[in-house]
Amino acid sequence: MSSENIIGAFSEDQVSILTGLSRNQLASWRRGGFVRPAFQNGDNPRQPFTYVYSFKDLLKLRVINQLRNVHGVMLSELKKVEAELERRIGPDAWSKTKLWVHNRKVVFIEPESSKRREVSSKQFVAEIALAVVTTDVRADIRLLNEREAHELGRAEKRRQVVSSSQVFAGTRIPVSVVISYLNVGKTVKEIIHDYPDLTEKDIQLARSILRKQAA
Repeated sequence: MSSENIIGAFSEDQVSILTGLSRNQLASWRRGGFVRPAFQNGDNPRQPFTYVYSFKDLLKLRVINQLRNVHGVMLSELKKVEAELERRIGPDAWSKTKLWVHNRKVVFIEPESSKRREVSSKQFVAEIALAVVTTDVRADIRLLNEREAHELGRAEKRRQVVSSSQVFAGTRIPVSVVISYLNVGKTVKEIIHDYPDLTEKDIQLARSILRKQAA
C-alpha cells in the first residue's frame, strides 16, 4: 500500500489538529459551501468520519488557516481569491500557488507580467509584508499517527474501528491479522515489514493470545 493511500482520508477532528482550524470553522465553511469535504457518509455530523477530507482538502485548509487565522484575511476576501485562482490556475490552486499577504489582501505573482498583485482587486503591489509558508504536512501526519509508549504491546476495542474488533492500541490493525500471520509461520521481521506501525511488543502480545486460544 502506498503512502498516499495511507494518508489520503481525514476526519474533521484530524483536519482540525493538522490545520489549526477549529471544528466550528470547518463546520461553518462546510455548511456555507466554502470548503466542502471530498466525501460524505450519511447525515449525522456527530458520527466519526461522516465528513471525510482528502489530502488536497488538507493542503488547501492549511493555507487558508494561515491566511484567515494568522494574517487576518477576511473570509469575503478569501472567497474572491478562491474564485479568481480557480479561474486562472485550476482547482488545486491553493496548494500550487505561492501566496503573500499585504494589508490583509492575498497577493500572488501574475503569470503574464511576473509582477506581484492582489488576487481579488488586481492592484499591483511594490512590497510584500510576509509570505505564507506551510510546513511539511506529511511530517505532521506522521506525528499525528505516532503511537504513545504506553500503547505498545496492548490491544483495545474502539467503537466503529474495524467493526469494533480487537486492534492494537493506537492503530486500526486487527490483532486477528497478526495471529493469522503467526499461524502460517511468518516471522516478526516479515510482519513488521507489512505493518510498520507494529513493534515486537505487539507481536509478543499476539503470540500470547494465540497460545491462550490453543490451550
